[in-house]
Amino acid sequence: MKKILLPTDFSENSWNAISYALQLFKDEKCTFYLLHTYTPIVYHLEYVMMSASQIGLEDIVKQQALKSLEDFEKRINEQYNNPNHSFKGQVVFNTLTLEVAEQVKEHQIDYVIMGTKGATGAKEVLFGSNAVHIFKQAKCPVLAIPDSFNFEAPSHILFPTDYEIDYKNEQVKPLVELSKMHQTKINVLNVSYGRDLASNQQKNKATLSSLFKDLNFEFFSVKNQEITQAISDFQAESPADMLIMINNKHSFFENLFFKSTISQIGFHLNIPFLVIPAKARK
Repeated sequence: MKKILLPTDFSENSWNAISYALQLFKDEKCTFYLLHTYTPIVYHLEYVMMSASQIGLEDIVKQQALKSLEDFEKRINEQYNNPNHSFKGQVVFNTLTLEVAEQVKEHQIDYVIMGTKGATGAKEVLFGSNAVHIFKQAKCPVLAIPDSFNFEAPSHILFPTDYEIDYKNEQVKPLVELSKMHQTKINVLNVSYGRDLASNQQKNKATLSSLFKDLNFEFFSVKNQEITQAISDFQAESPADMLIMINNKHSFFENLFFKSTISQIGFHLNIPFLVIPAKARK
């Protein structure tokens, strides 16, 4: 049985991500963990001298969140009454990033699925700060759903790679699962700067081919292009329904997303984006 964590701030963006998750895994037996975190902001000096619970602020915020969570669960049951799916809701006083890490460890979560931005997310920002932190730190695959993206079963997955990873079953498991679930083709895209593959890259490519042997997949290579431009150009020529990357330290993924501020990237994704950690959960 799959265990899937669904963080929510009760925005329509987070509802859209929940809807996507329920449809993506509609034929799989799953337990979905609906999670809302809250951290009331301390404004006044006297608040510092008293705990949030003493003032009653925490109780008020928690009760409001519990009511919103109940409304979301009711909405799920009305729109997606699926006997394969069960739900557990939690409202927790903690930061989202820390709580997601704790939930992933405690419940052995298989996927975190969330919206790319919160209720106040700016249109020009690629991903909200919460999504970015969770991408970087999560010990399980994280799937981010763009705002207002309407669900469609993925028919093509775009998987860019530099072949610098010694691929293991655990790392490609989400790719294999999703491909088998929806009979999805995987387009493996290598972006280089004009150099041929080194021996270790050739070996890793062969390993990847072996791991994908029962799937519909194809290798592609482009040279002398920036990674973001190569992905955009390939997407224009061969549209994909999902982008999947492995977050390997020092890989192009790291360069792409974490070595400049998010608002400066200029690479706006309009399809679901799955990030797989390079190292398996301990």
